[in-house]
Amino acid sequence: MLKRLLSISILLLPAVTLANDSAHEYRLENGLKIIVHEDHRAPVVVSQIWYKVGSSYEHDGITGVSHVLEHMMFKGTKKHAPGEFSRIIAENGGSENAFTSLDYTAYFQRLEKSRLPIAFELEADRMRGLLLPEEEFHKERQVVIEERRTRTEDKPTAMTYEQFRATAFTASPYRMPVIGWMNDLESMEVEDLRAWYQRWYAPNNATLVVAGDVVPEEVYALAKQHFGPLKPSDLKPLKPRIEPEQLGIRRINVKLPARQPYLLMGYKAPVLNTTEADWEPYALEVLAGILDGGDSARLANTLVRGSQIAASAGAGYGLYDRLSDLFLFDGIPAEGQSVEAVEQGLREQIEKIKNEPVGADEMKRVKAQVVAAAVYERDSIFYQAMQIGTLETIGLGWKHLDEYVERVRSITPAQVQQVAKKYLVDERLTVAVLDPQPMEQGKSRRPATAGGRHGG
Repeated sequence: MLKRLLSISILLLPAVTLANDSAHEYRLENGLKIIVHEDHRAPVVVSQIWYKVGSSYEHDGITGVSHVLEHMMFKGTKKHAPGEFSRIIAENGGSENAFTSLDYTAYFQRLEKSRLPIAFELEADRMRGLLLPEEEFHKERQVVIEERRTRTEDKPTAMTYEQFRATAFTASPYRMPVIGWMNDLESMEVEDLRAWYQRWYAPNNATLVVAGDVVPEEVYALAKQHFGPLKPSDLKPLKPRIEPEQLGIRRINVKLPARQPYLLMGYKAPVLNTTEADWEPYALEVLAGILDGGDSARLANTLVRGSQIAASAGAGYGLYDRLSDLFLFDGIPAEGQSVEAVEQGLREQIEKIKNEPVGADEMKRVKAQVVAAAVYERDSIFYQAMQIGTLETIGLGWKHLDEYVERVRSITPAQVQQVAKKYLVDERLTVAVLDPQPMEQGKSRRPATAGGRHGG
């Protein structure tokens, strides 16, 4: 459940190694950073534009504005009418979409390599030339409101997760949902989007990532032609929103119509951007793999197949975020078992990690998975670009990708124990329980949908 909900399985974590001679970095005078990664295996190209703005840049009252603006980026400029962007890309045999996250908003196209100028012309046009017509805004805001209903409010586990994060964090903007709170969406005005767009959508707040069958200098010249004339924005640094020290365990009980209970546990933990010791996030990464790195991992072996306390149990951690986040656990009790039993089982596995060094075979298995993941990710041009864009946009720099495999390989059993003892403690813990309430007879919760064409 956790891996489906959060998409943070260790097998999907960025781990590609980029040779120094296959990635090239440039910067235009207006501040736009350009990173080109050569991959000549097929005559295709992926173009992505990443903006350093997401829900963690927002404040109370305008939550969801980054995501709504993402939808509106397809609704027209002076040169192109609403919907024309997507039509042009499709007519040229390409595909495109966008997504919003805690720390960034990104737009991408997959095209035959000769069509790259088309993607650049369209993206440059809407970087500073979006019209934001009010009638289109009202329609798209309603699309997002419906998306929130179907993806969050009609899904008990998603609602529990949203409440869980809002409880775990008090000052950190990671307490706010990417899609926004419903009241903020309903009261949002087009002027909120216009101010947000003018502030953040500018070349000096963006990274252009191109991967595929390209010549770097030609890509740079093309980017200079299309993006070079754009004027930068006057960007002011964000105010620090430092999470205060947690003084004890936090618990919430979420009562919703549902068929089964659900448990979430999260321990505050650093990421590469915030850690004092740069090895700790890699040790936490290995710890997540030991606990939940496939069917042979500890949680599946002990809680699901062994004691059969849980129908499912998971753990997850991600080291690539702008701000400190959570080391997560979740579980669904097996038939006849309780949430309390699942929590006790998870806690026993945590204590075992703290008290007993991890064996050589387990360490070898997790590290082998990381190497396999590196090979898998290199097969995808799209995910090569994704990994570059993510690291650049959160402020780490794409060259950190080269370090991943060797840093994980260097982690020792003692280091895994050390981070477990330091971070998996009650003073950092938040627990949320979905307490199922009776569902109305003859009615079921509406299934989630994929939302709008460009929902993300």
